[in-house]
Amino acid sequence: MNIHEYQGKEVLKKYGVAVPNGKVAYTVEEAVAAAQELGSPVTVVKAQIHAGGRGKAGGVKVAKNLDEVRSYAGEILGKTLVTHQTGPEGKVVKRLLIEEGCQIVKEYYIGLVVDRGTGRVVLMGSEEGGTEIEEVAAEHPEKIFKQVIDPAVGLQPFQARELAYGIGIPKELTNKAVKFMQALYSAFVDNDCSIAEINPLVVTGDGEVLALDAKLNFDSNALFRHKDILALRDLEEENEKEIEASKYDLSYIALDGNIGCMVNGAGLAMATMDIIKYYGGEPANFLDVGGGATAEKVTEAFKIILSDDKVNGIFINIFGGIMRCDVIASGVVEAAGQLGLTKPLVVRLEGTNVGLGKEILAGSGLNIVSADSMADGARKIVALVQ
Repeated sequence: MNIHEYQGKEVLKKYGVAVPNGKVAYTVEEAVAAAQELGSPVTVVKAQIHAGGRGKAGGVKVAKNLDEVRSYAGEILGKTLVTHQTGPEGKVVKRLLIEEGCQIVKEYYIGLVVDRGTGRVVLMGSEEGGTEIEEVAAEHPEKIFKQVIDPAVGLQPFQARELAYGIGIPKELTNKAVKFMQALYSAFVDNDCSIAEINPLVVTGDGEVLALDAKLNFDSNALFRHKDILALRDLEEENEKEIEASKYDLSYIALDGNIGCMVNGAGLAMATMDIIKYYGGEPANFLDVGGGATAEKVTEAFKIILSDDKVNGIFINIFGGIMRCDVIASGVVEAAGQLGLTKPLVVRLEGTNVGLGKEILAGSGLNIVSADSMADGARKIVALVQ
């Protein structure tokens, strides 16, 4: 789960991470009032969307007076920002962060991520702050410094100090930087984050070490123990179909193709998308109905797939291990009947009660194409939608 920058900064402040003073605003009037209350000679007006690259897209402006705050707020609110992370459709700005400005001496990058290879949290830093870390990694990997953290003892001061030296934090500010990194690590672990990214971390003219930006992502599987974090969820920033899918414990991700996919198991779902592409098709979604799907879940999955106007056909690929093929077949028939399905539907069933499942499909009287294998199903649905 993602949250907005201003929300991330509020979380970090509780742990002693230094951030600039700021206020959220939903209207131009609120933006001006917030700037007036902050009383800063320079005010930053920042679009709040769940995507990076806002500055390059015109979503971050520096105002030198209240008139400029008013002008920039009116310009950014309601604007559709298109960045490298939003996709071509962009995201509409519905809220702003009004923040006091500061004298930036140098920008750095600090981030915490989970390294799947080592199974540990890794602290990363670079002197190349304010730019995409992916670009730095590709063009100047020698400028990225890492510290692998032992979960038994946490981030040690010597590790933070070593990273601070590596990225060139001024010696007189090393202790502040170490305190900053340890506080960031505490926030990361306590809240079950998957990413905590500060880009940029800045050193200011008055000798402060501040998080000028903050990106926190959280492990959705751990949200049951973080009701306060869950309350920060902004549904307007999420895909409507993905929200609907989550209500029925369906794992759904929208894609750009025209073949809807319904599969049980994440690995099989990815293999299904791969084989559709192999035969010249384009998957419209990733949809995992899970190992214990009911007829109701299958019906809801159908509804979600068909709510995508780009979908011209559906491929159902089920391996019935825990799940019974006859239950899936009954759900497919019920959903197709309820929704008056007119688009091509190819179903491949294998596993428990597969014979009974195929009998249910064959006797439904619906236009359902049966497939003998995953490859056979992929070939058939690609041919039908083309």
